Formats: sequence, structure tokens, C-alpha cells
Amino acid sequence: MPMNKRAFMKLTAGFGAMTAMGSALASNASVSTSGQQSNALQPITGNVKPISKAEHEGRIKKAQQLMVKQGLSALVIEPGASMTYFSGMQWWRSERLTALVIPQEGQPAVVTPFFEAPSVKESLAIDAEVRVWQEHESPFVQVNEALKARKLDKGKIGFENTVRYFVLNGLMSLMTKCEHVPAEPVILGCRMYKSTHELELMHKANEVTLKAYEHVYSQLEIGMAQSDVKQIMAAAQQQLGGSSIWGLVLFNEASAYPHGTSQKQVISEGSTVLMDCGCAVHGYQSDISRTWVFGEPSKKQREVWNAVHKGQQIAFEKAQNGTPTGKVDDAVREYYETLGYGPAYALPGLSHRTGHGIGMEGHEKVNFVHGETTKLAPGMCLSNEPGIYIPGEFGVRLEDCLYMTESGPAWFTEPPESLDKPLGRLSPMA
Repeated sequence: MPMNKRAFMKLTAGFGAMTAMGSALASNASVSTSGQQSNALQPITGNVKPISKAEHEGRIKKAQQLMVKQGLSALVIEPGASMTYFSGMQWWRSERLTALVIPQEGQPAVVTPFFEAPSVKESLAIDAEVRVWQEHESPFVQVNEALKARKLDKGKIGFENTVRYFVLNGLMSLMTKCEHVPAEPVILGCRMYKSTHELELMHKANEVTLKAYEHVYSQLEIGMAQSDVKQIMAAAQQQLGGSSIWGLVLFNEASAYPHGTSQKQVISEGSTVLMDCGCAVHGYQSDISRTWVFGEPSKKQREVWNAVHKGQQIAFEKAQNGTPTGKVDDAVREYYETLGYGPAYALPGLSHRTGHGIGMEGHEKVNFVHGETTKLAPGMCLSNEPGIYIPGEFGVRLEDCLYMTESGPAWFTEPPESLDKPLGRLSPMA
């Protein structure tokens, strides 16, 4: 069974592992699709730069300001997107703890195994103290010592909700004067609101993915399997300069399952083709879904596609600064119910949320989902993907990501005009 989007997201819990895996996937795709490489596809990512040391340092300062407001003494961060966000370090999670400690004031520290220290120092984009532990020693002692040295061995210590239990338990057994609290108010206070540079990187990632779609659309032939198209798409994104490449390709009845199925399908006349693909540029993600029909669409295929297209526009128009994100999801479902879909998550209809946050991770907070009260504000980035799925027949999903500006929502990529012109186009930066 090909890797689906949900499986990929699980595998990318460690940001460093994600990068390595994406490169491997892209490399494999390049080998297996050598007969379908296009000389017309050249890298387009050379005009964007990675996040600088000064930007990483600015993020730490902002986190420290938020820690003061929240009454936190420090953050303890495991490998993953947040570690990379603050320190530039791309690492992975294993039984050997490597952790970033950000104090309320002063220099951060990294605790890592002795033999990993040279690699950690090479990966760091900030100035930080590196404390090491030997194989027979407890890493938690070094974290505790780092906090003691900063006179922060009491008070509230923030942990992300993805921190593993053995890490939390091991640290708190030593830090007896401390209380562990959620780090999300600080982490999200930084990561949820993208800078202009972050938006530029996401814009470029979306450009890569959209250009790859254009290439794939021109290559489709009757008899192609889902795996064939997935390989062409992965190779195209790689050639264009994307990394951490992933993709989901579904034909015919399989398109009614949002995250895939083991059904083996091939393209035939009238096939529904649903693709959900993305990549990263300097660690920032794209996520675009497109659905079209190979050949002449049926009346029902066209009607459902048009309903999803309108659902996307309703979500976009509802997504205004100050609006609770849950209300965007509600607006789409209200429209779908007038067409006989649903109610709520019932099928046929929209069985998943209308969209999710996106940035360094493909799925981040906050979401377009019923009941979410967080209000939209400038800098937030979310997907807009209100699909409709009809079990036993087909599904349609159109997905474009948006970002909030001072004047409201803006597209990274504009939705396609119609089922006859199903690709859309890159939107200029607002």
C-alpha cells in the first residue's frame, strides 16, 4: 500500500528524520521515474534564503518575552519543528535525549550525548551552551544542572504536548521544586504567526508544488496506476527544488477516501483523479490538492466539483481577522447542507475539518474545525480544503493554503477556475 498523508505525518514527528526521509523518497522517485524526467523542470528555489541566525535569535527573544508574561521559568524542547524553529538544529528523537533548554533570560543550552556534540554544534544556528552526558549517565541531570546554573531550578517549566513521557517523568523526578506546564502558549505565540520571510518560503514551496502539478497533468495517460502518477509528481517536485516530498494519488472510487485506500486503480476514460501533494523549501511546507476528470466529466462529477469550488470560496470569504476559526468550518457545512450533503460530518459530504494550520509542519494549530474559538489574525496560515466524498463513487477535494494579512486572507495559490481548467495559478505575495 502506498504511503498516505496520515502515515507521512506520523513519520515526520522528528524534523531531522523528516528531512532525511523526504530526501530519500525524492531520490527513489527520481530513480524509478527516470523515463519521465523532464528537461524543462529546473530548480526554482535559488532566489530564497534560509532562516538566518539573527531571525533565530529574534525568535528566542520573543519566546522569552512570552515566558515572562506567562510566568514560565524555561522551556524544554525535544527534537522536532520547534527545536529547528528556535535553534536551527535539525535533529531526531531516539532513546538518547537531545534537548534544547530556553531560559526566561540568558543563553539557551543544548543537552546531548557526548559523541553527538560535534554534530550538534555544527547544526546549531545560534549561540548556545552545549552540555554533554556519557552513555552511563542520566541526561536529565544535565538539564537540571543547566537550569540550576541559570537560577531557574524552581518555578514553571514548559513542555510541548509532544514531549515523550519518559523525558517528562525523568526530568520532573529531579526538578522537585518545579512544576511542569504546557509550553503551547509560548510556542504557538511564536510559531503560529509567520514572518514575511516565512511566508516567502511557503510561497516558494507552493510554487514548486503547483508547477509539478502542471507537469503531471500533461503526462497522464490511460492505464497509468496511482503509483505511476505519484512517482512522476515526486520527481517533478524534486527537480524543481523541493525537499521532504510527499504525495497522495487516488483514482475513481478510491478518491472517496480522504487519506487513501489499498484499492488499486488505473486511469480510464472518465476517471476521477484526486491528488494531495506537497514539499518543503528551507523547512517550510506546501499542501495543495487538485481533482479533475480524465476525459469528459459526468454531470454529477461536474456538480460536485462546482460545489467544492464554491465551498472553498465561502471559507475564504469567511476567514477574516477576528473571526473564530471554527466559524469558517461552520459556514462551509451550512452551505453543503443546503445541497443535501451531511449533516455535519455524515457522508456523502465533508467528513473532515475544512482546514488545518501549516508552516514548518504540514499540520499545525490552529484548525478550521467546528468549535475552535481561536480568532484569525495576521500571520496565521491555514489550508482551505472543504472536500465532498461519496462512498462507492468518487470524491473531490480542492486545497489551497491561505495566510492572513492586515486586510484579510490572501492565497498562496489561487483555486482553479473550473473543472475544465483544474490547476489554478500562483498568487503574487500580498
